[in-house]
Amino acid sequence: MKIVLVHGQNHKGSTYNIGRMIADKIGGEITEFFLPKDLNHFCHGCYTCIDDDTKCPYYEEKNKIMKEVEAADVLIFTTPTYCMRASAPMKSFIDLTFNYWMAHRPRKCMFSKRAIVVSTAAGAGTKTAVKDVVTALNNWGVSCVIPYGLSVQAMNWEGVSDKKKAKIDSDTTKIANKISNMKKVKTAFKTKFMFGLMRMMQLKDLGSSKVEKEYWENNGWLGKARPWK
Repeated sequence: MKIVLVHGQNHKGSTYNIGRMIADKIGGEITEFFLPKDLNHFCHGCYTCIDDDTKCPYYEEKNKIMKEVEAADVLIFTTPTYCMRASAPMKSFIDLTFNYWMAHRPRKCMFSKRAIVVSTAAGAGTKTAVKDVVTALNNWGVSCVIPYGLSVQAMNWEGVSDKKKAKIDSDTTKIANKISNMKKVKTAFKTKFMFGLMRMMQLKDLGSSKVEKEYWENNGWLGKARPWK
């Protein structure tokens, strides 16, 4: 089992520790990336990646992460809750990988992945923070996404109460077992429906570029082929 963790923070706080706990309980080869340390840039909106990924000014750093993401069996995204949403570094990562969305050039490998999204907060906001990342993963074509948001009522991992840590230990064991016991990912109806809409857009030449349409044609998706088969 190959696991890739993408952390929306450089420090190893409550969110990091929960994500790492899940990875360790699943077991396997674990690779971690920390944002913004491993990708400290904002998307320029230059649109050059629409036709050619390598034209992105941050391609080398981004590709180092995405190459591992594409090769992984399980993805774990962790983000602290900042102002009721995902962290700025995580949002920047989502922006820089928008060309992976089904509206553009989705990767076939994404449709068979399992993912977990973790967020913690001292108070409220984890639901919306998690949703930011879940939305991106769904648009990548990832159907199986387990959200886990928790108010830890503490400013750091050391301050989390023993009672709360016992709950986290129980919850993470359940999540890890669910992922480990999953034999095959079933593509959700929502994913298939969204893919169908994007396919119709490409067929009607309503995509962002001719290169994108060629990509869909080369994969056979404008015919009967589908990325989940």
